[in-house]
Amino acid sequence: MSTPKPASKPHYLRIRDFILDGIKSRSFAPGAKIPPEVELAKQFGVSRMTVNKAIRDLAEAGVLLRYAGDGTYVAERKAESPLLDVNNIAEEIASRGHAYRAEVHFVREEAASEEVALRLALGVGMPVFHSLIVHFEDDTPIQLEDRYINPQWAPDYLAQQFQRETPNAYLMRACPLTDVEHTVEAVLPDAQAQSLLGLQASEPCLRVLRRTWSGKHLVSFARLLHPGAGYKLRSQTRVRK
Repeated sequence: MSTPKPASKPHYLRIRDFILDGIKSRSFAPGAKIPPEVELAKQFGVSRMTVNKAIRDLAEAGVLLRYAGDGTYVAERKAESPLLDVNNIAEEIASRGHAYRAEVHFVREEAASEEVALRLALGVGMPVFHSLIVHFEDDTPIQLEDRYINPQWAPDYLAQQFQRETPNAYLMRACPLTDVEHTVEAVLPDAQAQSLLGLQASEPCLRVLRRTWSGKHLVSFARLLHPGAGYKLRSQTRVRK
């Protein structure tokens, strides 16, 4: 990787961006050691103090880990999603500099079970659309999406190519989200989740139960299962004084 050309931004920001670009391109992979401060100072023609500031900022942000007498390493970071927002998982993964892909196990119409009927405010046995998709970050499965749709509000759902576009992205186009309900719980994976996510029966998972509305219409109910060891949910709330 070549040193970035000089720019008007402060030297420590150039060094910080150089490290971040290396992490995104995986020149500096998770768990890998970055170049020593002395080497970076020589490469950029700056003092070690300037390099130290860039590295310290990244360490405080959790991007790097520093070990006295050893060096500085790229942190092994968990995949992260906002708890209170509904984001496109493909965009989340791309923002971390990783590759996204999906395995679509089925997209079909079926009769609503008692639980699904209750969640979607429908009668038991009424038709619903049902999709089962595993989302991958690079080659690691990070989410099992088990989603049910009220066909009245997304009639073209079965015709979508969900290897190319996530259900979230499609639904945001077809019936834009206005309201969301979340429930988060810790669970152990059932046999299906063990198989699709490559988990052991004893591995804890985070399960998000999500219902979404478009205006007054209850559109979707989804069970989103994440391996607990490699995933976290984040929430930030501003408190008014």
